[in-house]
Amino acid sequence: MELEIGFWFFLGVTIYTYLGYPILVFVLSRLFSRPIKKDEFTPSVSVIIAAYNEERDLPAKLDNMLLLDYPKEKLEIIVASDCSDDNTDKIVHEYSGRGVVLSRQEVRLGKTRAQQQAAKISSGEILVFSDATTIYQLDAIRKIVRSFADPDVGCVAGQLVYVDNAESAVGKGCQSYWGYEKFLKKCESQLGSLIGVSGCLYAVRRICQVRLSNQMIDDFVIATEIHLQGLRTVYEPDAVSMESTNKRGKDELRMRIRVISQTLRALSKYREVFSLSRHGMFAFQMMSHKALRYLVPIFLLGLLVTNWLLINDSAAYYYSFWGQAGFYFSAFVGWVAERMKVKIGPLAIPYYFMLVNIASVAGIIRFINGGTQVVWEPLRDGKVKTKNAEPLAKPQLASKGT
Repeated sequence: MELEIGFWFFLGVTIYTYLGYPILVFVLSRLFSRPIKKDEFTPSVSVIIAAYNEERDLPAKLDNMLLLDYPKEKLEIIVASDCSDDNTDKIVHEYSGRGVVLSRQEVRLGKTRAQQQAAKISSGEILVFSDATTIYQLDAIRKIVRSFADPDVGCVAGQLVYVDNAESAVGKGCQSYWGYEKFLKKCESQLGSLIGVSGCLYAVRRICQVRLSNQMIDDFVIATEIHLQGLRTVYEPDAVSMESTNKRGKDELRMRIRVISQTLRALSKYREVFSLSRHGMFAFQMMSHKALRYLVPIFLLGLLVTNWLLINDSAAYYYSFWGQAGFYFSAFVGWVAERMKVKIGPLAIPYYFMLVNIASVAGIIRFINGGTQVVWEPLRDGKVKTKNAEPLAKPQLASKGT
């Protein structure tokens, strides 16, 4: 009896995490939608581009920023160099005549600290944070600032479109996963507030910008800080940016382990927001969208073990066990195929699912052991090809979304 209770518990929590919560938050967002007041206006904006050894991609990024459809006198571009030792700083100096400013961190303290230092010398009413490999549609800034017409909004997240030029298994899995995440972002934004943003494109009111620990992951913590100030973090899908996916599993795994361990550190620091009595829906979203998601590997292991022990009790348990085994085997085949550089089609989904959950386990272990990555090591195995970037550089396409 205890085994059956355990089996159905693990199955139920896993289904709720990936399917039940999305359905629930969708329904709630329709029943209790909180409209966002938007207006076409042009506050002063400082775009802060985080960079560590970005000599390959930075020129294209700066060219893209200088073509943005936004009043030039109200747009400030700052590159936050985290002690780069390649030609990153030299490239910024070459653009200084066009108004690009360098904020150099002389000691490597990480991305968050570099951004904080750049924010101190910025002048915009709105701070927009970006990465050096991210390309913006020309109207992205105009679109993202509209929501600041609502006094209840403190932070706005733009839409990130992942591009998979290599058509890799990791890239396809990442695109599917991100499509799922964007659905959740739309629902959570309509319901009240996001619990995290993409570091590639998000904007925050200067008066709301706070000093974060350099060990905190800024694009996750900022939504919590905004919530604690009584304001909302909302999603603006019309503000579009593009970024290449990783194409190698080991790079994606390393990136996710780093992000998960830092996120867990942030959750530990801000554990007060898990109080349903004090933080209501925000706490519920944190538990369902983040905490349970990271615990899924434990539920999956419990489900497999209890199912194996119950395999002879009924046909249902027999087929469910072999269904799980088949899923994990397909993920393994996907991993082997990726290493052999063989296209795997639908197997990209189970392969990426397992990669994400293995990263959760490793991230939890790193967090428990007290490990942290203070410095910042961006992974750069690909970028948006010219054929994808060129349309974004044409002014006549500035008003189009993706």
